Amino acid sequence: MIGPLHHVGIAVRSLEASLATYRRLGLPAASVEEIPTEGVRAAFLDVGDARLEILESLRPDGVIARFIERRGEGLHHVAFAVVDIREEMSRLRDAGFRLVDEAPRPGAHGRQVAFVHPKAAHGVLVELVQDSAGTRER
Repeated sequence: MIGPLHHVGIAVRSLEASLATYRRLGLPAASVEEIPTEGVRAAFLDVGDARLEILESLRPDGVIARFIERRGEGLHHVAFAVVDIREEMSRLRDAGFRLVDEAPRPGAHGRQVAFVHPKAAHGVLVELVQDSAGTRER
C-alpha cells in the first residue's frame, strides 16, 4: 500500500536561485545530487516528516525543462513512500491506473521510483518511492 508523504517535487530554472530563496525561508538544503538517468540536479530540503525536492534540468530538452516551458516553475509531483514498489505498481495497474513506467527506475539516493500518469490522478503526477532496503524511509 501507499505509505506516507515522502516529498513534494518543485521544478525550477535555477537550483542555486531557488535554494537561496528557501534558505531565506529557513530551509537549507540537506543534500544536492545529479541524477543523470533523469537529466536533473536535485536538492532535498527537510521539512518535518517530508521533504521538498527542488529539480533543475541538466539538459534543455529534459523532462523538467519541458515542464517549465509548458507550465512555468512550480509544483511538479507529489511522492509517496512504498515498501514494495513492484507490488504497488501491479496493484495500481490492476485498479485501472495508467502508469508512466513499466518498471521501477533509479531515483535519488539509490532509491527506486515509478510514476503514476497525471491523467490518472486528476492532473497530479504521483511518484512512488522505495528506498534500497524496501522500507518507508524518507
